[in-house]
Amino acid sequence: MQFIDQARIAVRAGRGGDGIVAFRREKYVPAGGPSGGDGGRGGDVVLRADGNLQTLLDFKYRRLFEAADGRRGGPNRSTGAGGDSLCIKVPCGTEVRDARTGILLGDLTEPDQELPVAFGGRGGLGNAHYLSNRNRAPEKCTEGRDGEEWLLQLELKLLAEVGIIGLPNAGKSTLIAVLSAARPKIADYPFTTLVPNLGVVRRPSGDGTVFADIPGLIAGASQGAGLGHDFLRHIERTRLLIHLLDAGSEQVIADFQTVEAELQAYGHDLGSRPRLVVLNKVELREPEELTILQRQLEQVSGRPVLTISAAASRGLDTLLAGVWQELGIQSS
Repeated sequence: MQFIDQARIAVRAGRGGDGIVAFRREKYVPAGGPSGGDGGRGGDVVLRADGNLQTLLDFKYRRLFEAADGRRGGPNRSTGAGGDSLCIKVPCGTEVRDARTGILLGDLTEPDQELPVAFGGRGGLGNAHYLSNRNRAPEKCTEGRDGEEWLLQLELKLLAEVGIIGLPNAGKSTLIAVLSAARPKIADYPFTTLVPNLGVVRRPSGDGTVFADIPGLIAGASQGAGLGHDFLRHIERTRLLIHLLDAGSEQVIADFQTVEAELQAYGHDLGSRPRLVVLNKVELREPEELTILQRQLEQVSGRPVLTISAAASRGLDTLLAGVWQELGIQSS
């Protein structure tokens, strides 16, 4: 499945039905009078969050969404039927903006949450509406009004409590695969991960916490370099970040500073987001060398540094205990 996290669509609500001119001409009704009914209201366009959707792929092939028009009025003061509203399903975590102004219209974060984005036009008035003492036989009616039409920008931001970040080949995909049932593509070359991966990790209480493996950041990501600019938005909603570092790198300190600088440059409070600093692939270092590196990294980061090996499943219990502690979840 192709991962699409941005889309632009046009929505058009239904047009109201026209009113009509009609008079009662029944056999035993000598003074019939006007009986033209009003037109029905046009249908609305509503966005609804669907927990079963993961991407905005459906909007790649369809860009215009129209609700049904209202029906015209009928004789005997019959009001025309209203147009059916159109419900458009989007993934949870979708932000909706006016594409022309950039104004945020709504943020759909909960399943079945709805956001009306275009209201249907009002129905026209039939001539029965204009009956008065001065005008006993009005021949006036009005047309229905057009529904609202908007150009919308949809932007999906993944709903995950924990985001795993780091340079390419830090082992993020391996870690999320070991901790959860996610099965991302894993290889030994940079930029294996081209899309964010989600995995559910079981808490001590038995329910699940969503972890997101964010594609590798590089220097200049916040200005559009590499893949980071496209996917930094997906960690805006996370409560906790795991900054994963490759212990086998020749410049671990510089790697740490590169990613931290990009978080600060991107903004959105990411620089101050709670995080765990984790050295991965510890099997690539001698124990004494690893201890020195760990101390250096603690001095630079100002945080305790955990050591793990995702491939060998070493140190993962300690890592998860730190995650639950940061999230305020009691461990058993």
